[in-house]
Amino acid sequence: MIIIKLTVKDITYNAVIAALYIAITLLSIPISYGQLQFRISEILVLLVFFKKNYAYGICLGTMIANFGSTLSLWDVLFGTIATLLACICIMFSKHLLLAIIFPVIFNGLIVGFELLLFVSGLQAGFVEFLVLAGWVSLGELTVMIVGYLLFMILKRRKDFSKIINGNQNLDFKF
Repeated sequence: MIIIKLTVKDITYNAVIAALYIAITLLSIPISYGQLQFRISEILVLLVFFKKNYAYGICLGTMIANFGSTLSLWDVLFGTIATLLACICIMFSKHLLLAIIFPVIFNGLIVGFELLLFVSGLQAGFVEFLVLAGWVSLGELTVMIVGYLLFMILKRRKDFSKIINGNQNLDFKF
């Protein structure tokens, strides 16, 4: 059995992260769901690079925000799995530039597959899957590049690690 110790401060930070993820996603609904999505809230996924246990808030936020999708429960399942896998990989990444690739790959493949199954139908083939995965990946890559640039700017603040309550990768380089 795995025992995870979370402090009240950890729980509070995760609750705030989940709430921010949900709010940003729902406030930008026209671009948060679908084949070509620019889910701005995905920038928060990069917080896991600085503190592993932020994956809880990110995954919870993703799960709840995906109830707003037209695919609802399927998006809750597939989207949360994609986010969880991306978070696990980001946790162990030592370079922020490499970390941005994981959400692109997992969301592209998993959400692309979800769209193939539930939007395009089972008659669609591998080429259709590649197109759907490509569009999802393109939107995710765009958001991750913006997130990368944002964190490079924020890193210049002397109180950056205190603000995010980070405990790893705080001296990251370009």
